Amino acid sequence: MTVAERTLSSPHSTAASLRPSPLLIRGLTKRYGDTEVVRGIDLELRAGECFTLLGPNGAGKTTTLRCALGLTAPDAGEIRLCGEAVPERAREARMRVGIVPQMDNLDPDFTCAENLLVYGRYFGLSDAEIKTRIPDLLAFAGLENKRNARIQSLSGGMKRRLTLARALINQPELLVLDEPTTGLDPQARHLIWDRLKQLIRSGTTVLLTTHFMDEAERLSDQLAILDGGRMLAGGSPREVIAEHIEPQVVEVFGDWNGHDLPAGGGAAAWASAHAAALSDRFEISGETAFCYLHDAAPLLAHLAAQRGLRYLHRPANLEDVFLKLTGRDLRD
Repeated sequence: MTVAERTLSSPHSTAASLRPSPLLIRGLTKRYGDTEVVRGIDLELRAGECFTLLGPNGAGKTTTLRCALGLTAPDAGEIRLCGEAVPERAREARMRVGIVPQMDNLDPDFTCAENLLVYGRYFGLSDAEIKTRIPDLLAFAGLENKRNARIQSLSGGMKRRLTLARALINQPELLVLDEPTTGLDPQARHLIWDRLKQLIRSGTTVLLTTHFMDEAERLSDQLAILDGGRMLAGGSPREVIAEHIEPQVVEVFGDWNGHDLPAGGGAAAWASAHAAALSDRFEISGETAFCYLHDAAPLLAHLAAQRGLRYLHRPANLEDVFLKLTGRDLRD
């Protein structure tokens, strides 16, 4: 039996379709001084699915997570985590949750196996029970040969996989991951994605935050885009894209040798002269013009005759929606 299968067959879980929502939030509000950082957010996770929270820095994602886990007291709203009222019974609820924090917090003084053993004790598990789970968890993380390795000897990807394995020690109903693949190389990211897909297929509910839009599109059954403490959009990735953005995008860049401009006018100059007439909507960011359209054929025919310009024609994606709703300005 795999780790994913063991997680699904834990004593407190049944078929995903029969389980109540692992996390229900209604009217969540939180203020810090005069600043309202969460403004009436409603969320409901469906058991056995991946729900992703997206938003720029300062959007309210972290505060929402902290309130949901009972680590920060809300000013208003209802929270039920694994069926328990939060914050009143947050401790009991967290015993049924696995958490992968944004920064790895493995104990450098212990080996891989010892990290799992010590962490399992926090959930009241006996050493004998934990030790029976360790081989499967290490195999799930691809660390079978690192059982006795010290944390300092692990690569960043190995540490991240061990942190994920550690979060499964209590066979959680809900797995919370805060930017799980930040800083990882492509190979490590794809391996983490593969492991998460296994868990989701097995019935584990996943709550994910990420800044990688492709990650959200690959993993999410449902998602919410937050900004300014409010939910701007929600639904499946396909639903959000279809509702909030034109279906086609043409990115235009390079030097434009227009008849009325000297060579090297640039994509911004071309867009100012022609994009409004040839696209439903356009934006200029740096040296690139982004043209959003329902029918790209007229624009593509026009661009084929322009000297110096290059372009990329593609379907709209979640990143296009994110930038439309939250803007292109940097957030600190």
